[in-house]
Amino acid sequence: MKQRARQDAIVRTLRRRGSTTLAALGEEVDASRSTVLRDLSALRDAGYVIHAEQGRGGGVSLDPSSVQTTARLSVAEVFALIMGVASMRAAGVIPFSSLADSGVAKIEKALPPDKLRELRRMLDRLYVGPLASQVDISDLKEMVPELLPAFEAAFLGQRRLRFQYCDAKGAWTSREIEPQAMLVLPPLWYLVAWDPSRNDFRHFRADRISAPEVIETTRFRPRNVTFAAGVRPIRYA
Repeated sequence: MKQRARQDAIVRTLRRRGSTTLAALGEEVDASRSTVLRDLSALRDAGYVIHAEQGRGGGVSLDPSSVQTTARLSVAEVFALIMGVASMRAAGVIPFSSLADSGVAKIEKALPPDKLRELRRMLDRLYVGPLASQVDISDLKEMVPELLPAFEAAFLGQRRLRFQYCDAKGAWTSREIEPQAMLVLPPLWYLVAWDPSRNDFRHFRADRISAPEVIETTRFRPRNVTFAAGVRPIRYA
């Protein structure tokens, strides 16, 4: 079990049991006593209030009101949270939307400077806005399930993506593009890409893409993407 997963498992065990021993924690996460002690120290540094009883049993308990005070989320995870909240807000009024905005803003501000810079570079490639009332979505269909993992890998790794695309007139073409940004207009989202064969940007509606394939051998450089007024990059902090 990796360190982060092991520490998460320790927190869950302490919350569930209330109090336990070092030996029991070691059995739960399949780790030695010294490893568990190091994990407990790291969890305390992250803000958890963990009490340890002296003695042979080595009793350990977690303060019930204890929460993590430092961010352990990856940049991609924070990016996903921000995108989710922004997309729900763009789709219409939702309960607690202001609290969700405030929450992700606090998470973003808690990131170390290097991760914050990386996150902001990613957010420069995310655009969210409301769908115009005149847009026809009568032909909206389900997205192929393999698109999301393929797009995520290509977008985060700056790799080209190859797929088959059906345009609004029903014509199919084979495309190999550089996924530069996302345009989210709930319930639609578009892959905004640089198309080397056309030497220009193109928008591809996600539900019209099939047979996506990441081209691992080709890495591209980010390009500046501009959109119409009212559609802008997401910003919190």
